[in-house]
Amino acid sequence: MRVLSVTHGPNVPGGVFEESVEAAGHRLERWEVPLGGRPQPPSAYDAVMVFGGSMHPDQDEDFHWLAGEAEFLVAALEHEVPTLGVCLGAQMLARAAGAWVGPAPEPEIGWLEIELTPEGRADPVVGTLPPTTHALQWHHYTYAVPEGGTELARSARCTQAFRLGAHAWGLQFHAEATLPMLRTWIAEEEAELPMAPEDFLTEGEQRMQAWNEHGRRLCGAFLDTAAGVGR
Repeated sequence: MRVLSVTHGPNVPGGVFEESVEAAGHRLERWEVPLGGRPQPPSAYDAVMVFGGSMHPDQDEDFHWLAGEAEFLVAALEHEVPTLGVCLGAQMLARAAGAWVGPAPEPEIGWLEIELTPEGRADPVVGTLPPTTHALQWHHYTYAVPEGGTELARSARCTQAFRLGAHAWGLQFHAEATLPMLRTWIAEEEAELPMAPEDFLTEGEQRMQAWNEHGRRLCGAFLDTAAGVGR
């Protein structure tokens, strides 16, 4: 398959999701949106993955390229291209679907428990996760589940995953993150941490191997589902 990875800076790559695409023998292309340029139309791809970033989905005045990315995702939804959004990517996917996006009641940063809804447990992608698990979070914004969408997971503070039809998924948590990525985020955003940086990193070191296994399974299920669409 031809898979597009949409990223928002060098420190927020696709992590284990990109690794899974390449390990499966698919063709991976990258679009780092802030650098400009434009990929092929969404219909040229068999799957699209959209990742995180430090910006927020409504900051068009500060990040002029957000509007172009939103237009690309609107077209992806209209053409039913299999799409998976993570953190900012999930928020941008919700925006493209016409849903509200905005500040969360409070940030979620750290390993916080999420619970799958009954629909989430039955979902072919999100259902690869345990019914409850501690997921890596790092976000200040959230979204409303788009009209016609299905909520797949929640935390104590906000919604955590949704599906649109049979072709688009949004994940608020960082299922793609690797330990090197986490180390970079800690160094860059130490002031945001809810605990001492060394304690935050220690917890990450303890949890990351199992978390990456969950991420690879989830991405593999998404790719399998995308292949089944028969694009």
